Formats: sequence, C-alpha cells, structure tokens
Amino acid sequence: MKSKLGEDCLNKIEEKIGYTFNNKSNIGLALTHSSYANEKKNRNLQSNERIEFLGDSVLNLIVSDHLYNNYEELSEGELTKMRASIVCEQTLSDCAKKLDLGDYVLLGKGEELSGGRSRNALLCDLFESIIGVVYLDGGFEPARKFVYKSLEKAFNDARDGRLFTDYKTALQETAQKKGDTHIRYKIVNESGPDHDKTYFSQVSINKSIKGKGAGKSKKEAEQNAAKEALKTIS
Repeated sequence: MKSKLGEDCLNKIEEKIGYTFNNKSNIGLALTHSSYANEKKNRNLQSNERIEFLGDSVLNLIVSDHLYNNYEELSEGELTKMRASIVCEQTLSDCAKKLDLGDYVLLGKGEELSGGRSRNALLCDLFESIIGVVYLDGGFEPARKFVYKSLEKAFNDARDGRLFTDYKTALQETAQKKGDTHIRYKIVNESGPDHDKTYFSQVSINKSIKGKGAGKSKKEAEQNAAKEALKTIS
C-alpha cells in the first residue's frame, strides 16, 4: 500500500492526531523516513530521525511527570519500571497503528517492499516523531494532550499490571537480588539490507553470557536476550 501523504490528506492527519499545525510542513517532516530521504537526495529532504530523538525525550518527560504526580506511593524503581512498560516499542507501535500512521509515512522502495509500514520499530519511531513535531509546532501543552490521549489505555494497563513485560528491567531486578550487578548488553551481529535488518544481541552478567536474542530493532533484540537470560537465572 503506497503512502497517502499529500495536500488533500493534511486535514485528515490533523484530525486523527487531534492537533492543527501552524506550520503544515512539520507533518511532512514527521512522516519522512530516512529511506525516502536517501532516495531523494536531490531534493535535500530532512528525515524524521532528529525529530524522533526530540519526541522520545518529550515523551519520557510527559510520562515521568504523569507518573510522579499520580503515584506518590511508588518508589523510584517502581516508577522506572512502570514508565518502561508504557514507552516500550510494542505500546508505541500500537498507538501508531490506531492512528493509521503507517499509511502516510514516506518510504523508500526497499523499505516499502519489505513491509516497513507494519514494522513495529518503524511505527514506534514514527509515533515519537509525531510527538516531536507537535512539540516543535505548538509547545509542551499540545504535546502533553496528544500523549495523554494516545496513551490513556497504556497508563491504565500499566497501573493494573497488564502491559508488556520489560524483560531488561526484570533481569536487572532478579540479578541484583542475587548480588549480581554487572549486566552488559552487546549487539554481536546484524544481517539483511539496511531497510530490513535483523539484530542479534547477547547479555552477560559478571562477564558470563546468560542470554541471546534477535529482533528487528536493537531494543527488541536486547529484550529477547534478557528474556532468555531470565530463564537461566530465575
């Protein structure tokens, strides 16, 4: 399915995310994947990688602020674990899917053919890019409203313990209880073309390899390695 992004779709995108942009070009910035920008170098396009970095930071601040002010009974460690379960790749990609963002992102031919529109890692980054441009265009308050609206169910699920398990945090807590504190993740290999890479990670505790995992993003590979390690030390 080819991207629907165009002048006639700007209002539809704004309606989906619940925000009207002052600068319409910001929508295009959020939806321009690096694979597309690289194929259109003659057009001097900027990809969404930098704005995704900003959006990630804004997202973490908004979620941290919400948890800090609404869960006074939780310790720092418990707040960290709850935040990790909310801002994980699976949760954010689900938010992007509900907004149909994959239908609008501009992709290069290789990324398109490999199914990038439905790939969780890409959708997660896309959702963070939208947060970044809403913040850039309108400031903190519109970004906060967008995040609250998008993550309302995730906040409730995290409170009730129904969200994705953060295996890295679980591994850290289990290892610390056993007196093991030196945990190290390493990407040991990657395969496939740039638009469809698979990453291979391993996790070691006190220099002893305890788990290995693979994934379509480095984060996913590390989570799977932590999941495997938990089986060996629990």
